[in-house]
Amino acid sequence: MKTIKKIMFVGMIVFVGIQLVPTKRNQSSDILETDFNKVFKVSNNVQSIIKNSCYDCHSNNTNYPWYNKIQPVSWFLEKHVTEGKKELNFSEFGNYSTRKQKSKLKSMINQIRDDEMPLSSYKLIHQNAKLSKMQKVELMETFSKLRDSL
Repeated sequence: MKTIKKIMFVGMIVFVGIQLVPTKRNQSSDILETDFNKVFKVSNNVQSIIKNSCYDCHSNNTNYPWYNKIQPVSWFLEKHVTEGKKELNFSEFGNYSTRKQKSKLKSMINQIRDDEMPLSSYKLIHQNAKLSKMQKVELMETFSKLRDSL
């Protein structure tokens, strides 16, 4: 019984201690001129869908949930956002070469069609990020037209 109490005590100290380790936050109120929604004049509806379902992981403007201040959850979220932005950053989309923009648009179409994005783990917690069939069609058609226009 003493061993269990010691393990729980040490575990509690470690848990409290890791709360003091800061994480980098991906938040900015700036909307850059290179932002996807500024580079491409898409409908307000498409802008809203992208911001709601994509921007938290794929832009410089993450809207963090309350639980992001709890470690180790914060580390997981930060790693996830960093990886997401490395793959696609809507805030920097205008800086991509035409070739890369076409490639990203094609990839976005395929991932939406195959229900790979938004991620299932993200949709589980963010129910409002789920894309309806109509939203998927609208996004894929918009991305296809943009790709063809480049």
